[in-house]
Amino acid sequence: MKDLIVDKMQMFARAIIVPVLFLPIVGIILALSSILSNPSIVGESGFLMNIGKFIGSGLWPIMTNLSIIFCVGIAMGLAKEKKAEAALIAVFSYLVYLGANNQWLTMTGKLVKYNVAADLYGTGQTLQLGFQVIDMGVFLGMILGVVVAIIHNKYCNKEFPGAFGLYGNTKLVFIVLIPIILILSIVFSYIWPVVATGISALTGFINAAGAIGVFLYGFLNRFLIPTGLHHLIWTPFSYSNIGGELVINGQTYYGAYNIFLAQLADPSIKVFDPSAKYLQYGMVKMFGLVGAALAFYNTSKPENKAKLKSILIPAVATSILVGITEPLEFTFLFVAPFLWVVHSVLDGVFEAIVSLLGVRTFASNGFIDFIAYNLPAGIAKTKWPIFIAVGLVQLVIYFFVFKFLIKKFNLKTPGREDKEVRLVTKKDFKENLAKASGEVAASKDSDLARTIVQALGGKENIESVDNCFTRLRLKIKNIDIVNEMDLKETGATGVIKKGNNVQVVYGPKVNGIRNVVDKYLGN
Repeated sequence: MKDLIVDKMQMFARAIIVPVLFLPIVGIILALSSILSNPSIVGESGFLMNIGKFIGSGLWPIMTNLSIIFCVGIAMGLAKEKKAEAALIAVFSYLVYLGANNQWLTMTGKLVKYNVAADLYGTGQTLQLGFQVIDMGVFLGMILGVVVAIIHNKYCNKEFPGAFGLYGNTKLVFIVLIPIILILSIVFSYIWPVVATGISALTGFINAAGAIGVFLYGFLNRFLIPTGLHHLIWTPFSYSNIGGELVINGQTYYGAYNIFLAQLADPSIKVFDPSAKYLQYGMVKMFGLVGAALAFYNTSKPENKAKLKSILIPAVATSILVGITEPLEFTFLFVAPFLWVVHSVLDGVFEAIVSLLGVRTFASNGFIDFIAYNLPAGIAKTKWPIFIAVGLVQLVIYFFVFKFLIKKFNLKTPGREDKEVRLVTKKDFKENLAKASGEVAASKDSDLARTIVQALGGKENIESVDNCFTRLRLKIKNIDIVNEMDLKETGATGVIKKGNNVQVVYGPKVNGIRNVVDKYLGN
């Protein structure tokens, strides 16, 4: 039962990443639009300000309609086949829900009267695509996405004979969903206010817990990375009212990320909302892991230092600049699990420290994002110099703590193993760069895909293929025949097996890997 629950949670975590993968792009462009439309930077009026407002107006509807985006993304991510049809049915189902829920509130006299949208704040109702409905935030989209996927996977291949054939397959899925969605539109009218009270209590508890709450958030967000369940920690804090809610210029924003972006676009904001404390888990990516890498180098065998340096430098650069940490973290996760616990504890501690110091930055990824979001906002609103100062302290502490533990327990971290540390040559680097950019020759793609699939037990052993930011995620029939060593020969930095799920860590080039594997499997 435990494995089944974990398996389902991992499936959901994989699916939720489908829409989330696109949101950093939206955020960066919105940050750019905020710079261009900020009068303190470009003046009170002019061409640049109009361009900034134009760009922002085009992108903001994505952030204010995340519920339907999650509905479509999750339905598509959980669908085992015919994913395009699942996405379309998700849109249909979402619209059916909005219309039905609005009508039920009207019929029962529960519809709150308002003059402007801001009047609905705190009433438990909101406007969604022009419909006044029960305010469920992104949870509505998540729930409907899961429901659509379950029905889709069960009925999408069901056929009827004769004249009824028109109503089979994915059309049957929608037919079955209509009464289910109608019932949910009624049920949520009564159940969700109670759930909302619980969510509000949870948010209040976390906020009341202060630094301890932030520590637990940071610790779990890091500690659960090997399982892939960390997405279930940071996502609701970033995009739902668990992470906070705030009215800005008459518009209600839910989640720490949305609140930060809205404040970034409003020059009248003097100090950013405390909800930004849930966006500062990138410190360890820019500082802490640099200290860990220096400790690996310092404690490595003299004959391995030159080779280890060539491996660590690109991994450190990737972590600092874009926040991809797996190439570094998976170098010690499997050989020294105790270090992973220490790593997670230190991460949580430093997130709590910057929260106590009143720092309110966007620091979820690397320095590129950090500069794009925080420099335009200014020091007064974010206190970003304090973040950097604390980060430098974190770097030093990571170095000495890791160095001490590695020597004390003789941990076989990179450069201390008896086996040879492989040197990454210029040729290797160019080949990896080509793979990441999709420029590998077709024959090499085919060879790579064949090797990966064979290492996973062959085509018949693979049930499904997905990916997140850095990992190829697969559901396998027989996990015992998966060859970890062969997978690592394809460039993987780690392999995680749990139940019938396998996660193969490839880093930023995982999208290219996913494409060649899908092509080889005929997906």
